[in-house]
Amino acid sequence: MKRFTCDELVELLTAYLEDVLDQPSRDGVHAHLSCCEGCERYFGQFRATIRALGDQPPEKLSAGVRDRLMSAFRERRQT
Repeated sequence: MKRFTCDELVELLTAYLEDVLDQPSRDGVHAHLSCCEGCERYFGQFRATIRALGDQPPEKLSAGVRDRLMSAFRERRQT
């Protein structure tokens, strides 16, 4: 099973959700999420955002929603 740092895991979440990772990578993501409270929380927020936005293209979102999302992504990258 592969082991990932928190930064590596964040980069893999989309692939994980789209089920395009190989099995050792999927197992590594799952293992990391099960023992890292911060990444587990981030993953939950990521999934909640996807559910809330659905397949809506970014240009269809209100300016306020886009601004809040971009701010949240910028803050996450700085920590």
